[in-house]
Amino acid sequence: MRSERLVALLFQLQRRRAATVAELARELGVSTRTAHRDVAALRAAGVPIWSEPGRGGGVRLVDGWRSHLDGLTSREAVALLTLSAPRALSDLGLDGAVAAAHAKVAATLPQELRERAGALAQRFHLDASGWFRAEDDTPELAVLARAVWEQRPVRLAYGPAGEGAERTLEPLGLVLKAGVWYLVASSRGRVRTYRVARAGGAELLPGRFERPAGFDLAAWWATSSAQFARSLGRVAVTARLSPRGVRALPPVLGEQVAAEALASAGEPDAAGWRTVRFALEDPAVAAGQLLALGADVVVVEPAQVRRELAALAGRVLEAHTCPPGEVLAGVTRSE
Repeated sequence: MRSERLVALLFQLQRRRAATVAELARELGVSTRTAHRDVAALRAAGVPIWSEPGRGGGVRLVDGWRSHLDGLTSREAVALLTLSAPRALSDLGLDGAVAAAHAKVAATLPQELRERAGALAQRFHLDASGWFRAEDDTPELAVLARAVWEQRPVRLAYGPAGEGAERTLEPLGLVLKAGVWYLVASSRGRVRTYRVARAGGAELLPGRFERPAGFDLAAWWATSSAQFARSLGRVAVTARLSPRGVRALPPVLGEQVAAEALASAGEPDAAGWRTVRFALEDPAVAAGQLLALGADVVVVEPAQVRRELAALAGRVLEAHTCPPGEVLAGVTRSE
């Protein structure tokens, strides 16, 4: 992307103060002709660059001028300007910080790059919430975010409203999963996950705690999520999937379960159908999930899942073949 390359060129000149066009071209991985055009673009955008003629000459920034973007890569500088402040950042109390960062970066980038970043922001948007359900009510989120940032312990009332048991936690991180906030915290040396919406109250406690050495929030969450998914799998199911069923499996069963099932799947037959095996929660839940695959799945075993799926499909068929008035009245032919 040219905008990234121009920022990278700006950083190179700021770091080296002076370089030949050929040197800049090599570092940026472009032709000398392209490097000349990029230098001209920065100069036209208002960056104070001047050229020294002659064999030992080159391109340099005017002494004393800096972009004030030290430590950022070109991709990071452009990406930062394309970020909006979605609801998630607002909930954490970080929307003001993002707005301030935007202002600082925008004030130091040339106009051309600001315009390019603005154009990108109009083409990409992050919406972390899930479909078809109300968002969690998380009034304690800001307090928990502060506790995570300052490494402060918290006293948390956790559970149904008015019945939550109090516990003292050392918050290690917050995770937003499909619009739901989770707190990852340590209690008596054990790291666990808590749904923020179930917190009836959060109080910052004095003092600071030490984070476990080497704790990686993203890695811990990935491992914990996979363990949770496997813990739900108590019924081993063998099924046949059409090519379309194979493609639809991840959104139906989840990425982790589908990936493990497809990794050990048999070779496709002449029609493209494959035999897969996976574990689901119980026969009724399994039938409800697999019904989403329609005619692109055939359960081989166990027999109980086959019966549950057939019965569920039968009820769906019954509801769609009886007169509409009877369906609206809650009456089916089986009654």
